Amino acid sequence: MTENRIVSAEKNIRAAASDIFKILADPAQHSRIDGNGNVDHADQGQRITASGQVFTARLTNGDARENLVTEFDEGRVLAWKPAVPGSEPRGHFFRWELERVDDDTTLVRHTYDWTQLTDETRFERARSYTSAALATSIDGLAALAEDDGAGSEEG
Repeated sequence: MTENRIVSAEKNIRAAASDIFKILADPAQHSRIDGNGNVDHADQGQRITASGQVFTARLTNGDARENLVTEFDEGRVLAWKPAVPGSEPRGHFFRWELERVDDDTTLVRHTYDWTQLTDETRFERARSYTSAALATSIDGLAALAEDDGAGSEEG
């Protein structure tokens, strides 16, 4: 049996892509939308603006992760590879893609890809990122974007 190592979910959100992207590009908002309950917090002031940037987040288990931004297209695409601080990324990544449907609606696609993950000690955790968990993240993003426009609540 071949294991599916790329999972995704998508949903139309009633908000402009620019407003949704403001939330995604602010790591301090990630704990508010994390469908796996893995992200505890990220410090304010880490607004993602380019590929090659690194932002840091603290996990609910107390560990830290440095996240290397691998794709960045303002208002459209954001992807990163997590790593233990001081280490190279292990071969898995998260991607958010936004497609404008109309002025007030955006198709949001969230993908987790672990096809290049070789550290077998991480496989069980990687399997927890299911389409349902990714859909929960999108639902959290929708709640923020539709309720307060751009995640402007201090967090």
